Amino acid sequence: MNKTKRKIFETSMKLFADKGYDATSIEEITATVGVAKGTLYYHFSSKEEIFNFLVDEGMKLLKNSITIKTDKMNNYLDKIRAVVLIQIKILFKYENFITIILSQIWGNDERSKLCKKYVFEYIQMIEEIVKLGIQKKEIIDRDSDIIASGIFGFTCSSYIYKMRHDKVDVQKIFEEVDNSFLKKLKA
Repeated sequence: MNKTKRKIFETSMKLFADKGYDATSIEEITATVGVAKGTLYYHFSSKEEIFNFLVDEGMKLLKNSITIKTDKMNNYLDKIRAVVLIQIKILFKYENFITIILSQIWGNDERSKLCKKYVFEYIQMIEEIVKLGIQKKEIIDRDSDIIASGIFGFTCSSYIYKMRHDKVDVQKIFEEVDNSFLKKLKA
């Protein structure tokens, strides 16, 4: 991604997170970036394309980070722990992205459907790890969809915690999630 496209991408993400998609105009994006509309349209055909691109790129980052880390592991409960730690780190590092995803998931418009699609695919990725862990008798034999959805929800709730506190320790949050929830998954 070239420098101008990255700047449009990052600025749009911040504006969408701060103001919401509907309240952010192309004019505001171009003014904040400091480029002409033509330059923006050279890189993106519409505000919707910018939104779709940032959601796609953010979810790729999350999924790829998890795949790279978990492919090297043999124990499925450890894989789930890695998923949780990575998700918490990404939640905190890319707050604007997470704000957009979580704010847009509710509803039935095209943006909501896109965000749901990506979140559900991500939860499915977690569910596959849980299912294999159940098969290997490393994770308790319960409903894998509920467990995977719970992992996603429990981890996202750490973002609420971050919003409530000035200073947070990712490792401490992970340890609390591990002790409160993940250790109970052991078969």
